[in-house]
Amino acid sequence: MWSNRIVVGYDGSDSSLSAATWAAKEAQARGLGLVIINAMAPPVSGGAWGPGMQIGVDTLEKIRESAQAALDDFAATLGVKDVTTQAEIGSPTGLLLAASESAELIVVGSRGHGGFKELLLGSVSQQLVAHADCPVVVVRESSGAAKNAVVVGVDGSKASHAAVDFAFDYASRHKLKVVAVHAWDVPSFDLIVMPNTPVPIEMGDITDSEVRLTAELLAGYEANYPDVTLETRVVRGTAVKAILGTQSDAALIVLGTRGHGSVVGAVLGSVSHGVLHQASIPVVVVTQEAHRDNA
Repeated sequence: MWSNRIVVGYDGSDSSLSAATWAAKEAQARGLGLVIINAMAPPVSGGAWGPGMQIGVDTLEKIRESAQAALDDFAATLGVKDVTTQAEIGSPTGLLLAASESAELIVVGSRGHGGFKELLLGSVSQQLVAHADCPVVVVRESSGAAKNAVVVGVDGSKASHAAVDFAFDYASRHKLKVVAVHAWDVPSFDLIVMPNTPVPIEMGDITDSEVRLTAELLAGYEANYPDVTLETRVVRGTAVKAILGTQSDAALIVLGTRGHGSVVGAVLGSVSHGVLHQASIPVVVVTQEAHRDNA
């Protein structure tokens, strides 16, 4: 339904305004259409004794029509020629997940009007990055500062390959460099600290091995994207800390949903989860399936 289009969720919040602005610029950069969706949960009348009767169908339609008119007015301010708007009474998560089945990208703000302000990532954003069928971009309020890099986490997983694909494509379109971050560490129970270990592990050997692994993972990208400068950082430490440590000069962080560090049984990897909750810049989460689709 929304093929060759970027879909953005909008609810009037500052975060969703930043998301819509980001989505409009990206649609223009890619030559794609833009779809703006405003989904509202059905309101319920209430009184002194708690929730009352549900609002009638006619009233709901008037609410939807009013929201549609406001959405059309907002869309006209974004400067995108090929733009479609859709105001619906329903679940924002459900509508955006359905849109992800055909959209090129889903873009959302980190927080909407609902929920608790102290939470850094809204429930809609969390559900989308965990279950969407296409890449999802989570945008925070814009800082307006100029940036010169795209940061991508690499670990050798299929999802990591999909993230690197996205990072180079985005960097090429926006004339940015790619900073590829590979974090590693030795477990606390490693042989280094275990008694009765016959051969100690040399940290220098591990470092050299991780550097070679990272080079192998990125082989070919510089040839395929001669216009993109690649900078690699192999860091001993946690992946979340290493990735967040590079965001000051970055326009975007790109992650895969299924890295080796993901918790068994978890739908969203622990690294993606940590970065999404702490990043101050837009973060795109790319599905493992995206790599298979583009392979």
